[in-house]
Amino acid sequence: MDQDVAPKISFVSLGCPKALVDSERIITRLRAEGYELARKHDGADIVIVNTCGFLDSAKQESLSAIGEAMAENGKVIVTGCMGAEPEQIEREYPNVLSITGPQQYESVLDAVHRALPPVHNPHLDLLPPQGIKLTPRHYAYLKISEGCNNRCTFCIIPKLRGDLVSRQANDVLREAENLVNAGVKELLVVSQDTSAYGVDLKYATSPWKDREVQARFLDLARELGELGAWVRLQYVYPYPHVDDVIPLMGGNILPYLDIPFQHASPDVLKRMKRPAAQDKTLARIKRWREQCPDLTLRSTFIVGFPGETEADFQYLLDWLDEAQLDRVGCFKYEPVAGATSNVLDGTVPDEIKTARWNALMARQQKISAQRLKRKVGTRQQVIIDEVGPSVSKGRSKADAPQIDGAVYVASRRPLKVGEIVTAKIERADEYDLHGSVTGF
Repeated sequence: MDQDVAPKISFVSLGCPKALVDSERIITRLRAEGYELARKHDGADIVIVNTCGFLDSAKQESLSAIGEAMAENGKVIVTGCMGAEPEQIEREYPNVLSITGPQQYESVLDAVHRALPPVHNPHLDLLPPQGIKLTPRHYAYLKISEGCNNRCTFCIIPKLRGDLVSRQANDVLREAENLVNAGVKELLVVSQDTSAYGVDLKYATSPWKDREVQARFLDLARELGELGAWVRLQYVYPYPHVDDVIPLMGGNILPYLDIPFQHASPDVLKRMKRPAAQDKTLARIKRWREQCPDLTLRSTFIVGFPGETEADFQYLLDWLDEAQLDRVGCFKYEPVAGATSNVLDGTVPDEIKTARWNALMARQQKISAQRLKRKVGTRQQVIIDEVGPSVSKGRSKADAPQIDGAVYVASRRPLKVGEIVTAKIERADEYDLHGSVTGF
């Protein structure tokens, strides 16, 4: 290779926001060493594919991405969750250069160095302190821990990513402050189990500014709220201490919780090895909303789990009517290699899974639409994601990027991406809000 030409890498990042953070870390390191990113595989010297291995459908997507990279380029390094169990990749693509599991940044860099040595370029711009972000500049995912201590029967994440390993509080806060100083307006706090943060550290303190901060969910949220950006809490397991965070909401800690309840029937939750006190959860949701009337609750559910009866499913529908969640995602259960749920009896036929999925989504769509309609006539703060000539697309405090709805706002003045405006909501449809920017 010409010593004056920077080596080019094409990057594919699949899976969840936690994997996206892994990709950002790898890319930041590579850019610091003088590598450039290529937009296309065939214009690159090498391709890195960060895989997802959570469901069989995700594995197929990962294998397809590897196959595409092999066909268009031929030099491929594989990392991520699917790399933790590499046999399937090795069988289908024996000529990939390297396969590593999630968070193995050094191994990925070593593989790149072997296949494509770095070219030192003293004229390269210094990297910004916040690193390279794959999200738009105005929001960023902030990963506070790796792994998970739960052993849900349908999940192999602990097998892929290990037990919970939390970052020190001052390490998280330093990264968050760098992001905010670089112009990030919204921090999306993610991990496999956000509300378990710090339990592995025994909630150890670390020095931050002029004080000591505990590695604890509540303390971290309070400190993040002082940085001036919106803070959105995602993947929050409903432990009792989550109640303590609700009073912080309303300012920069957004009145938003993403809690994966997964089901409501005590019998199904027991088979899933999830907390089964959902009757108490309904009382807690009521109390949360009394304390924070603007609270938005998002959740995910699984239908067709082994042993789920018609009575279990009806229990879930009735629970949804009572809970009145704002946003719901639903998955049809599918077996995952290595999950302990595979040996449970009571397999639910595919046609019943599909019927239950359709019934749940129809029920929830009505609930979500009714809750959105309540916002007509209100004023909402909206962060702008995409600018249009007269109507721009943004999100309210109730909307996480990629997974929730949008707010379409008309404006008489040009808006900027990342700007936070106040909009009067004029109408609602099933998923989105429409309104106009106020305050001229």
